[in-house]
Amino acid sequence: MKIPYCRTRIGKEFTQIAKLTQIDWDDLRHFLALAQAGTFLGAARQIGVEHATISRRVTALEKNLGRKLVDRRGRRIVLTADGEQVGRHAALVAEQTAVIEQLGRASATETRGHVRISAPPALSSVLLAKPVTAIRRAHPGVEITLVGEKRLASLNRREADIAVRLSRPEAGDYAITKLGEIAFHLYASRDYLETVPEAQWTFIGYDEGMNASPQQLRLFERAAGRPITIRSSVLEFQAAAARLGGGVVLLPDFAVSDGDGLQRIEDEASLRREVWLVVHAEISDVPAVRVVMEALKGAF
Repeated sequence: MKIPYCRTRIGKEFTQIAKLTQIDWDDLRHFLALAQAGTFLGAARQIGVEHATISRRVTALEKNLGRKLVDRRGRRIVLTADGEQVGRHAALVAEQTAVIEQLGRASATETRGHVRISAPPALSSVLLAKPVTAIRRAHPGVEITLVGEKRLASLNRREADIAVRLSRPEAGDYAITKLGEIAFHLYASRDYLETVPEAQWTFIGYDEGMNASPQQLRLFERAAGRPITIRSSVLEFQAAAARLGGGVVLLPDFAVSDGDGLQRIEDEASLRREVWLVVHAEISDVPAVRVVMEALKGAF
């Protein structure tokens, strides 16, 4: 795809790249992924290509523009002033391209097509398998990709069609539905609770990248200075470590079943988080998207 000559304005700035006649959108798309991820590996994972492809595409864009866009400093990259300007404009192009694609999909009348869902990993593995499978049985023409990820996928850039989130978006042209609430409690193995005094409890939590999350903050509060000795970004590992006597863990109640070896520690100050279903307003009436939305609502 080629981007024709255009004159784009952000605030009071007119872009200098408008002087160019054509830009390869694939080069621009790879550069935008790099600008957002901050590393070649992160950009490659976002797009689904090899990191060498990202490097090659960015080099081609720099050659086409005659500008240095990226300072390569070890694993992380730093955008030059020109790179920051191109990144701002590339983001606008990506959003507008996504809207055009969404408008095209909105004209569909058949319940068929591909729907991509972004959801937190724990919800994906425990709560969403049943509704996704039910959709496939009821609507064979609908294909579904479910991506379990902690980051917030951009609906404007078509990184996902539907997002299940633990916080309500503050802005955006979205159709938003509250699915329900999730309760979190402290859990530990029965043997651990019977043999380790409460003052000597140790805790199991997320890695440092989740320190600002409500779950981790509540765990810090309940630990009250007692150590967090096991950390993992994988909720299933945390639960498994607690079952084996590794300490006390804060888990969503849906992740714990009767007879799995964990005992709830009753706490009046249990954590509750809202769950939201978010879809771009432009595609909320697309038949394939609509049937997926209704099925996800039923899961909660």
